[in-house]
Amino acid sequence: MTRAAPTPPARSTYRHGDLRRALLEAGIDLAREGGPDAIVLREATRRAGVVPNAAYRHFASRQDLLQAVRAAALSSLAIAMESELGGLRPGRGAAALARASLRAVGTGYLRFALTETGLFRTAFSVPDEVENDADPAKAGNSGLNPFQLLGAALDKLVEAGVLPAERRPGAEYLAWSAVHGLAILLIDGPLRSRAHEQAEAIGQRLLDMVEKGI
Repeated sequence: MTRAAPTPPARSTYRHGDLRRALLEAGIDLAREGGPDAIVLREATRRAGVVPNAAYRHFASRQDLLQAVRAAALSSLAIAMESELGGLRPGRGAAALARASLRAVGTGYLRFALTETGLFRTAFSVPDEVENDADPAKAGNSGLNPFQLLGAALDKLVEAGVLPAERRPGAEYLAWSAVHGLAILLIDGPLRSRAHEQAEAIGQRLLDMVEKGI
């Protein structure tokens, strides 16, 4: 009697035909654990449960995987900023809502840096153009990426009469550099030993300064 060949065990790492997504998720996990330097194609394939050569049909190099993970990290950052915006109370006047929107965008940015530090480092690990970047992979649920969410908040300040129109051009860079600079100080610089509550307080004071300064 001929013995039947054993049935191979079902993969639990990815669904058939969805290897690219499995590799991307493995890369995201690696970034979350160790930042951009931890994204290694061979380790991603190991976590996905396939041989290394299988990855090259989806990612030609480690740099390709890094760029895909980076886009996903920017999308997650945008979603974190949108979450803060979604928590704003309705019924405010236009000026108060515009100010609150700018603060929510900055708060979401800083909280993401502190809670998803590996992804935050990965999001900004490669120089990239931001003004005309229409890549949907970097956007949040609203279809806007982090830079565009900041721009939309600043536009609301102009519409509400809080920010003079002549001061609007380039305001993104002033606000972004201040908030991003603090984020780097808190996660990689001399402020990294601060308790979470103290970091939050410093962040809110910085956002006060940004609103008054622009």
